[in-house]
Amino acid sequence: MLEEFKNAFQRPNNGHVQLIIINVVVYLVIAVIFVFSTAFQAPGFFEVIHHQLAIPAPIVEFIQKPWTVITYAFVHDWTGIFHILFNMLVFYWFGKLFVEYLGSDKLIAVYFLGALAGGVAYLLVYNLIPFYEARIPTGGMVGASAAVYAVVVATATLLPDYTFFLLFLGPVRIKYIAGFYIIVSFLGSVGPNEGGNVAHLGGALIGFLYIKQLQAGVNWGSWITAIIEFIKSLFAPKPAVKVTYRKQSTTKKAAKSSVSQAEIDTILDKISDGGYESLTKDEKEKLFNASKK
Repeated sequence: MLEEFKNAFQRPNNGHVQLIIINVVVYLVIAVIFVFSTAFQAPGFFEVIHHQLAIPAPIVEFIQKPWTVITYAFVHDWTGIFHILFNMLVFYWFGKLFVEYLGSDKLIAVYFLGALAGGVAYLLVYNLIPFYEARIPTGGMVGASAAVYAVVVATATLLPDYTFFLLFLGPVRIKYIAGFYIIVSFLGSVGPNEGGNVAHLGGALIGFLYIKQLQAGVNWGSWITAIIEFIKSLFAPKPAVKVTYRKQSTTKKAAKSSVSQAEIDTILDKISDGGYESLTKDEKEKLFNASKK
């Protein structure tokens, strides 16, 4: 099982699956800690860990734990499975479609932007609007819903007339699905889960703005992609430098240089879908040789 998860995680252009795996792993770890801390009558241990991950509503507490504006989006309610189940199902359907058109890097960027926007919206309404200050619990908020809403609305903004086939409903354009989610959260912004629904709306707004800016030629998530690539580079194995000298036969050189335009186009399409690292060694060599012509 671990090998299957590892292979699924390492597949190129697979950002939606990678984020789902991270969410599931965090959920299982939190659940295990909760069970053991309860069984051994040490609930304080679990509370300490949970408070380090959930985003607190009071701004004074948040300033002491600024990382929670991201970590809360990978933590779900540990007492039931439906919170994470529905979030990840919706994220998978919309995320897979998003990746097909814009790639994994942009999907991950939208996810993080949605988390940030949801967290900021949650903090603003609690600290600026007395109605929410009196009603939102100070224990903190968890859940990937704001990030998922960002992906849902971003996908619906990009492909409004794309159709999903829903159980009992049949074909439904995704713009109506996104609209339904937004209306439900708007009505719920004064209901039992006020803070969570406000965060949903924050995520939805950033998803819409992201696509509109991308269509105008501005990528709001490029800084997130750059940070992630930098972190990856810190853990990437450094290959040993090996210099060799050899003469290539004229026949071999000719074989390497005889790359058709169709092959080059296929390689460029593959880079567009999965990035340069998704190429095989042979494909990289063909591209390099073609660039020298």
